[in-house]
Amino acid sequence: MRSLSVKRRSFQFSHWSFMFAEIAVWSFVVLLVTGALLMLVYVPSMSQVTYDGSYGPLRGLLVSEAYDSTMRLSLEVRGGLFIRQMHHWAALVFVAAVVLQLLRMFLTGAFRRPRTTQWLIWVTLLALGMAAGETGNALPDDMLSGGSLWLMLSVVQSIPVVGAWATSLLFGPDFPGDQIIPTLYAGHLIIPAVMAALLIGRELLVRRHGHTRFVATLPGRRSARPMMATATVGMLIILGFGFQIAPIWLYGPAKPTQISAGSVPDWYMGFLDGALRIMPGWEVTLGGYTLSLAVLVPTLVIPGLFFTALAAYPAAERLVLAWRGRRDALGRPKSASRVARETAARDTLDRPRDTPVKTAIAAAGVAFYGLLWAAAANDQLAHQFDLNVNTVTIFFRYAVVLGPVVAFVVTRRICLALQQTDRHEAEHGVETGIITRSADGGFHERLEPAHKEPAISARGSR
Repeated sequence: MRSLSVKRRSFQFSHWSFMFAEIAVWSFVVLLVTGALLMLVYVPSMSQVTYDGSYGPLRGLLVSEAYDSTMRLSLEVRGGLFIRQMHHWAALVFVAAVVLQLLRMFLTGAFRRPRTTQWLIWVTLLALGMAAGETGNALPDDMLSGGSLWLMLSVVQSIPVVGAWATSLLFGPDFPGDQIIPTLYAGHLIIPAVMAALLIGRELLVRRHGHTRFVATLPGRRSARPMMATATVGMLIILGFGFQIAPIWLYGPAKPTQISAGSVPDWYMGFLDGALRIMPGWEVTLGGYTLSLAVLVPTLVIPGLFFTALAAYPAAERLVLAWRGRRDALGRPKSASRVARETAARDTLDRPRDTPVKTAIAAAGVAFYGLLWAAAANDQLAHQFDLNVNTVTIFFRYAVVLGPVVAFVVTRRICLALQQTDRHEAEHGVETGIITRSADGGFHERLEPAHKEPAISARGSR
């Protein structure tokens, strides 16, 4: 009974960085509620109808039932546009919160046992969140989502051996075909169900293992969950009410032979767009099959390697630490039990400066992602700064290779410098800026000892 109360109290203690997980959870709740309301009006069909709604410029045009129902939802159903925009903003905020949560867990070492399963859940949620966003973006069947369908077609066709079969299975005999919207709609319903199960599992794991900690937390601190729920929902209400997003009446219905100018994907898919833009037009013919590396590498290989590296990092770190820790400082081999103790589960989080290599790896990954994301605007950068678009593209080809290396080296040196500063303060004290005069007439700055709060475990209040 005592251990249960301790876990409950420790669950209520939260460092500010845990807010990312709370934002993700409550954004997902908003997604479920608004998505259920949108289902009442939306019709997932590619059948052609004549638009006779309230928006005059499109009246009389042949559009799909999916586009017609989305237009009716946006402009004729009371509160429909607010719900739709709130749903879209919640999707963007959810993915952003998951990315920040993964970054926080990586920098602080919160992915280590017994929380490796939680790390894998967040990695899976990121992939599923991106997939749910892309399937949802295609459902209105407007000009912008039509561009997404063209990209899907190119990606599926670039898959070796099974690309043609997968294309016919997904789109049917024609493009875009009559079955693509119903197929994506079904996927858009199944993916959130899987995500909900993962979030419930993650919640149970948090209650079982407790939260990790940086330092001792004052007793009696209340849970921040109600406040984070109110803040997240309130923020999404403001975004949905006051900030327009995806005005499909301006884009018009999708046409296979046209694409809107200046169209860009949602922010979390920008790195794939950037990779597509800067990838050279390479092709390889093997065994009679032509591999379009210009599409295959940026859309399948790079994301595949990225998510594989994220999922495998905890196990890789354990193997490296176990291998490096088999001998002590004198070169003598350690016993198996000692190695196991040193690589055992930990509840205390790392400070990023104390693990310079891991922090530098995170900085390199962020630099790689950020440069690919910026490369998605190569045409806009060339236009705004009066540059040649080919020059900008070539710059990003070199930058995505050299930038992460520079970020790794600089970040590691910064962490080592901060460690040296900590050692100096521990040995000599912290400067206070207060000047005192000694008995012999000399002036000295008053130094205070560097006090560091003792770290505790997730069950440290026991």
